[in-house]
Amino acid sequence: MTELPPPVDRAAIAADLERARIALHGLVEGASAEELDRRSSGTRWTNEQLLFHMVFGYMVVRRLLVLVRVFSRLPDRVGRGFAWVLDAATPVFHQINYLGSCAAATVFNRRRMGRHCDRVIAKLQRSLSKESEMNLRRSMAFPVRWDPFFTETMTLEQVYRYPGKHFDFHRAQLTLG
Repeated sequence: MTELPPPVDRAAIAADLERARIALHGLVEGASAEELDRRSSGTRWTNEQLLFHMVFGYMVVRRLLVLVRVFSRLPDRVGRGFAWVLDAATPVFHQINYLGSCAAATVFNRRRMGRHCDRVIAKLQRSLSKESEMNLRRSMAFPVRWDPFFTETMTLEQVYRYPGKHFDFHRAQLTLG
C-alpha cells in the first residue's frame, strides 16, 4: 500500500501571500517619490517599476495555475515540448518582461499598485481555498531559463509558493531608504 503525502499546508501558503501583500503596501507607502524614481540594484528598473514587477509575479501565477491544470492532463511530452519552446524564447521573454513592467508601472503606479496587489492576492487566496488536494499535486514542465525559481517540473502547490520567493528576491534589489 502506497503512503499518501501529507496534505498541502494551505495556511502557510495563504500566510505568505498575505505577508507579501502587507509588505508591498509598506514599501510603496513608506517610499518617497525620489526613492521610487531611483534605480534599483542589479536591474534596469526604477524602484517603482521593480515594485510593479513584484506584483506582476502574483499576476503571472494566476495564468500559470491555468496552464498547470491543462498541461497536467496532457501527455508529458506535450508539456516538455511547450517548456522547451518557452526556454528557446527566453531572450524575447526577458525583453518583453522588462519593457512590460516599465509600461505597466505607468498605469499601476505608486497610487494604484497597492489596490491592484490586494485584488490579485485576494483572487489567489480564493483560488487556493477551493483547490482539491489532487489538483495541488498536479504538475507540468516549466521553462527553467525564465526564472531562477522555476524548476523542471512544478506542481500547482509549488506555483502557489513561487511568487513569495520571487517577491523576496526582488525586494533585496530595492534601493529604498
